[in-house]
Amino acid sequence: MAKEKIYLPMGSGGLLRYSEEGEELIRIKPKQLVFISVGIIVFELILNLFFG
Repeated sequence: MAKEKIYLPMGSGGLLRYSEEGEELIRIKPKQLVFISVGIIVFELILNLFFG
């Protein structure tokens, strides 16, 4: 039995456009975010060793 292909309308073709009116209040580089995350994890591990 052959299956029929169903074609859906393209819509916006997967492209989304957001307005650039809002400004970013805090700008963090990806490298800084990784260092902050690792620092929080290490800090939590140290607290667990001493107080857990």
